[in-house]
Amino acid sequence: MLFWIVIAFLTFVVTASFLMPFLRGGRRAEVQTRDGAMAVYRDQLQELERDKAGALISSEEADYARAEIARRLLAAESGAAVAIRQPSRHILAQAFVVLLVPAIGLGLYLTLGSPDLPSQPLAERLAAPGNDINLLIAKAERHLMEKPDDGAGWDVLAPIYMRQNRIGDAQLAYQNAIRLNGASVDRLNGLGEAIIAQNDGIVTDDARDLFRRSATMSDDNPRADYYLALALEQAGKKPEALAAFKAIAAKSPPNAPWQPLVARHIAQNGGAGATPAPLGNPDAAAVAAAQSMSDEDRQKMVAGMVASLDAKLKADPKNFEGWMRLVRSYVMLKEPAKALDALKTALKSYPANGDEGKQLIAAAKALGLSVEEALQ
Repeated sequence: MLFWIVIAFLTFVVTASFLMPFLRGGRRAEVQTRDGAMAVYRDQLQELERDKAGALISSEEADYARAEIARRLLAAESGAAVAIRQPSRHILAQAFVVLLVPAIGLGLYLTLGSPDLPSQPLAERLAAPGNDINLLIAKAERHLMEKPDDGAGWDVLAPIYMRQNRIGDAQLAYQNAIRLNGASVDRLNGLGEAIIAQNDGIVTDDARDLFRRSATMSDDNPRADYYLALALEQAGKKPEALAAFKAIAAKSPPNAPWQPLVARHIAQNGGAGATPAPLGNPDAAAVAAAQSMSDEDRQKMVAGMVASLDAKLKADPKNFEGWMRLVRSYVMLKEPAKALDALKTALKSYPANGDEGKQLIAAAKALGLSVEEALQ
């Protein structure tokens, strides 16, 4: 109803602007022209009487001139009557404008507009693949600048910021969503992941506390369970980490997408997990031969094994353990440039904002590498 009231008001304003010249301008111009002409003729009559009194013209000439001026004055007065009646002839034009302008406007709107289109929530518009995500994010940010206490807006933007790798903005958005809407499993987990991403894959005390809170809110929470197990692993508590990862694997469906990742962590912590076969490891004969080699020959043998591992990983890059081993091997060989190249190549298969990518970066930092170059 409000929509049609606004349309009616706008139609009235536009129509009035079209009618103003008909109602005001033309009549004023006609009246001014008529009054000026009649004043001139009256002045001519007065001047004629003065000329006759001064004997400048004869009585016969004065009568003739007076008759001519009177004729012109009558003609002017007759034209005035026509001019006064003239605005009535604009009625058709006015009616035409009043009817035509709304009809054209309404026809165009019904043809090109969509008055019955339902409103679409912000979350659906941001998720629509045909929309410009950056433009929609900017509109949502402008909305939140005007209404910073809109918890639903922060709730929608937080995970989108994470997908856009705007980690600092995501952390702030999750904090605002929790403050305004209260804690939930998704909000606590999201904030914890943002903190981990800010700290290059390290599960900090603050992140661990968030995941602990989240784990108490739902028994089926593999996301929180995984990060709590990862915190144990990063703290060097391998037996506890192994037990935690095994518990995740046991209660998760066999085809769960996180099972391969959990299996790798089980293997890393000394358990029997589904880990890829070692790449480039020496067999028994190679070990026996190495024992009889000189230091120089042994170093060449190790370098050859590492080069073999590098070549196999480039041919089959989907081997997380292999990349971890390759980075460590190049550092042990005192070849940091090759270690960084290996890290950069590994991050193409395991992005820096993913779990494996974060672990690769954390391991490289622990080995003393400057990872900023690999992240460029």
